[in-house]
Amino acid sequence: MHRRTATRGHRGRRGPAAGRADERGAVAAELALALPAVVLALLLGAGALGAASRQVLLQDASADAARLLGRGEGAGSAQRVVQAAVPGAAVSSSISGDVVCVTASVEMAVGALVRVPLSAHSCALEGGL
Repeated sequence: MHRRTATRGHRGRRGPAAGRADERGAVAAELALALPAVVLALLLGAGALGAASRQVLLQDASADAARLLGRGEGAGSAQRVVQAAVPGAAVSSSISGDVVCVTASVEMAVGALVRVPLSAHSCALEGGL
């Protein structure tokens, strides 16, 4: 028959402190797995906000360019307006009756791997002020 001693060693201790020591490694492992996913989600969210901001700038610039062409300004001034607002944007225009339309487009990089094409189309009356 085994005899019990009054003092048990660290090995036999059970209670809240022992449970925390066992879980410490699990928490670190869960954090190591979850942290890259959280960082990726934050980076993609920031990229999406940047793309939305660039889209608004592109839409405003295409509206300004359409008004310039409608007033009789040259295609060069429309191109400069769009380039000043969104560097690297391509501009094309068309005239249909008394309406001048401008399409501006640019490709935006979100991170190193994701490329998002952005495009804006706006029209103005020809001869308008």
